[in-house]
Amino acid sequence: MAVMIPKLRKLSPVDKKILKVLLNPEGRISTHTLSAKLGIPRTTIQRRRKFLEKFFLELSYTLNLKNLGFRRVDLLIYTGGGNTVAIANRLLERDEVVYVGRSIGEHTIDLRAEVIVGDNSELLDLLEEVKAMPDVKDVIWSEIVHVVGKKKSIPNSIIDKL
Repeated sequence: MAVMIPKLRKLSPVDKKILKVLLNPEGRISTHTLSAKLGIPRTTIQRRRKFLEKFFLELSYTLNLKNLGFRRVDLLIYTGGGNTVAIANRLLERDEVVYVGRSIGEHTIDLRAEVIVGDNSELLDLLEEVKAMPDVKDVIWSEIVHVVGKKKSIPNSIIDKL
């Protein structure tokens, strides 16, 4: 059941201050710490944070796959024959596929699928199976092997425009 967002309005300056801290890549921060950091009463932080989390923030945990012996790999898939959505749905039936999205931009990439594999042998088997699907023209893969840095998911300049 979808949550109905109240009549759209610009976020308040307090909302924006809270978002700028909550969206830092360091992780969650307690309401008490947020209150002290921003100089805003804890009750205000609690009320505004609850509103932001209900309507504007997505919270999730992510496994550190490397420490568990797995890898996250992107498959970039070129399709043909107008069956892109059908191919996407077939991919989503696979257990190791956690995300599939249609893409625009590069003309030879119609789908991006995020998959979890244990080793190169699993990756090779998966690539061969995807390449064998009807109307799949080509598949390439990409993997992040080293994160150089991580910034806030939304720049402050965008938050200021909300």
